[in-house]
Formats: sequence, C-alpha cells, structure tokens
Amino acid sequence: MKCRFCGADVDCVFVDLVNAPASNSLLSEANLNSPEIFYPLKVMICENCWLAQIEEYKKSDEIFSNDYVYYSSYSSTWVQHAKDYVEMISERLGLTSSSRVLEIASNDGYLLQFFVKKNIPCLGVEPSAGTAKAAQEKGVPSLVEFFGEKTAENIVVQYGRQNLVIGNNVLAHVPDINDFVAGLAIVLAEDGTITMEFPHLLRLIQEVQFDTIYHEHYSYLSLLTVQSIFAAHGLKVYDVEKLPTHGGSLRIYACHEKDEQFSISENVNDIIEEEKHAGLFSLSTYLNFQNQVNTLRDDFCRFLLEEKKNGKSVVAYGAAAKGDTFLNYCGIKGTDLISFVVDASPHKQGKYLPGSHIPIVNEDKIREEKPDFVLLLPWNIRSELVDQLRYIREWGGQFVVAVPQLEVF
Repeated sequence: MKCRFCGADVDCVFVDLVNAPASNSLLSEANLNSPEIFYPLKVMICENCWLAQIEEYKKSDEIFSNDYVYYSSYSSTWVQHAKDYVEMISERLGLTSSSRVLEIASNDGYLLQFFVKKNIPCLGVEPSAGTAKAAQEKGVPSLVEFFGEKTAENIVVQYGRQNLVIGNNVLAHVPDINDFVAGLAIVLAEDGTITMEFPHLLRLIQEVQFDTIYHEHYSYLSLLTVQSIFAAHGLKVYDVEKLPTHGGSLRIYACHEKDEQFSISENVNDIIEEEKHAGLFSLSTYLNFQNQVNTLRDDFCRFLLEEKKNGKSVVAYGAAAKGDTFLNYCGIKGTDLISFVVDASPHKQGKYLPGSHIPIVNEDKIREEKPDFVLLLPWNIRSELVDQLRYIREWGGQFVVAVPQLEVF
C-alpha cells in the first residue's frame, strides 16, 4: 500500500488482527442470519514518516452513515471533559460573542452545547444525520458533511473564517488526511487556533491497547508525525498537552505557520523526545507488538474458559467499538462465554454486537441476573463504570478489565 500522508511504499506490518466486521455496525435481530462482511484489520507502519495506518477497506461514508450509533453524550465523563475544555479554551483565547467556533465531527452536540450557553457563535460539521439532528435539538447549528478542502471553502463563503477549529477524535478517522488538514488551513482565521485531540500511539504501544484498532481509525498518531502533516499544509503545532482520555491522548494547538503570536512551547519538543526515547521511530518497536497482543488475548480466553468450568457467569458492559475489536480477535461467538453486554445508549439496546452476536441490553439486566463478573469493555472509563455499577458487590460480583493486562477486582 501507499502511505496516506507521504505516499511512500508501506510493507511493514505493525499488528495483524486478521479480520473483523466494521465496529459500531450493530445488528438487528432480523439480520442475524444474514451474511456478515469481515474486513482485514491489519496496521502497517510507514518507515518514511512513521504513520501507522490501515487501508480503507470500508469507505468512510459507509461507516459514518445516517444510522451511526455512537452518541457522545452517553458518557458523563466525556461530557464533563468537553465542558471543562470549553471553559479553558474560552479563557485562553479570549473568545467572545464576536468569535466564531467550528467543531469537526461534532456528533450530538456534546461539546458545542457549552459554547451555545456562552453565546459564542458556533457551527458543527458532522457526517452522520442522526447525531447531527440530536445536536440541532440542543441548539447547535450543524452541517451534515464530511470535512475536507471543499467543505472548508464552502464554510468560509457562508460563515467566514473561524477563530477556533476543534477536532476531538477525528484526525485518526479520516482516510484522506492531507485533504482534511488542508481544509483546516483554509477555514482557520489568520490569527486563529486549531485544537485536535487524538489517542497517542505511544500509549497504544506501551499499554497494548490493540482494541483501539478498528476500521473507523485509519491512522494511529505520534506527535512527530502529526507535526509533519500539519507543517506540510502550512500549519504550526505550537503547544501540546497530555490527556487521560481514551487511554492516553494528546491535545495539540496549531496555527498558521506565519502567525508569530504563538511561539512553539517546550512541551512539543519534550513529547517528541519522549517518543524518540521510547523507540517510536525504530522498526524494532513495532515488530514485537503482535506477540504482546496474542499473550493478552490468550490470558483473557483462559480466564473465560476457567470461570465457565467453575460454573461462574460473565457479562460485559459497554457496546463500544473497542469491545468489538477485542471480542472478535479473541474469537468470542454467541452467549456461551459472555451472556450479554449492557449499554446506556437506547440507540444500541435491542441490537447485537457485530461478529460475536452478543445481545445488547439495558442495565436492569445486571440486577436481574446478578452475574459473577462484569467485563468492562470501555476500560478507558473504568472509574466511571465501577462507581455506576458498584452495587454488584452486594452479591459478591467482581469487575474485569483485559487491557493493558487481565485484572479481576
């Protein structure tokens, strides 16, 4: 394959998860017996620019269709993160009622609703009509579009250039990353700032977060590579922060290369040096990852089989994309080892996980069944879930997480 950023030939395999159905493509009962498409799920590493990436086996417009089921507002932790960000960035940039704010992949208005409350003009760009409608119901103006150069040009004509452009967990989701970043440069005001949050490749490797690999995530990003991509389109990464979200993310701040009001923070060089020290730009770092993934898979499967032998019951919480990747690579099929999965979103309840066909139910089922173990698939919000489900202790229930290593507590 060709690198989606630099165009170099890419032939080094980072990790091969064989194949899987598209995550978040939940099944209805009516189509359980229909053929299901499994796509290759193999991450390659470009030795020229060090972009980790998968091929676009399933087109983005098929993934982010009108029936896309991921609604951001069902995680209280994520909504609070968004609220805190709005307070911070409004003060840091001095945003007012005369400012213009754009969020790309604005989902159900989980973040922009807080700008609306501050009377700061904002606009969302969201390709999924269902989530965009939910945002509009919160008072968030939303365009149902994919973002790129063409969309950026249209926004400039209709709404003007933007003082703040936000993208949370979208940079990894775009198949044409050059078109996307070129669009950022077009839509950004001369003195504006871009903030982008994305899971950090360093943490994926260090904590064996292989379940964050799925077809929606076309790229897996280091700061050095992102800096190179932005520079190629006339943008300067001038600051960066580490975040605990999604198992360890980075939030970058960027501006036009010619904008001299922002000097490059020492934070940028510090994190790039950390990446270099950890071996992110050495091929040997990537060649050992498959063995770590397989060990984690084997430990989890051994746990399930042992507990079934002991007559114990296991259920899961969180019909998240990472759970789909994890269960499919572990070869879990049907309800023999995991009876059901609970999810707070009514958009997912009554459906089935792709590949494994485990039914998705509401939380009342846990209280009814009193399982011995609850597997937390979205381990990145484990604190929120442990607090929410603490009542399982009443009957001696225990929690399980499988990443970065099997833990029963």
